[in-house]
Amino acid sequence: MTVKSIAKRLSEMGITLPEPAAPVASYVATVEHGGLLHISGQLPFIDGEIVKGRLGESVTLDDGIAAARACGIMILAQANAALGSLERVERVVKLGGFVNSTGDFTDQPKVVNGASDLMMAVFGDIGRHARSAVGVPVLPLGAAVEVDAILAVRPA
Repeated sequence: MTVKSIAKRLSEMGITLPEPAAPVASYVATVEHGGLLHISGQLPFIDGEIVKGRLGESVTLDDGIAAARACGIMILAQANAALGSLERVERVVKLGGFVNSTGDFTDQPKVVNGASDLMMAVFGDIGRHARSAVGVPVLPLGAAVEVDAILAVRPA
């Protein structure tokens, strides 16, 4: 996959990468080491606002899926900024999904599919990845979802 085809695919999907979000505490957004790009947990920004709330309570399943997709878009923005081009991505290795959810909500995997499906749509076969999807009682800034990523990358 080339940067031109990735850019074209994003455009066809109606996705414009936002400015990468700045860290909200004492950490960096990305670390590239040993052929891997580790991307810190990204929150769901839609129309410039964080999607807040809890699945199983104030956030619907569809809104949770959209929030996870928004996290995925921010992962792409962070990767693009860190690497200079998404063309350097060799493989999406792993996504970690955290879903702010009630104790009886059990569809965390469906929620995190919002980010997973995005990676496969953007990168094709190299977008297939290992993953975790866990429920948590609260997330930073009241976010509904948070997703982090590990990408295998080509040297600059």
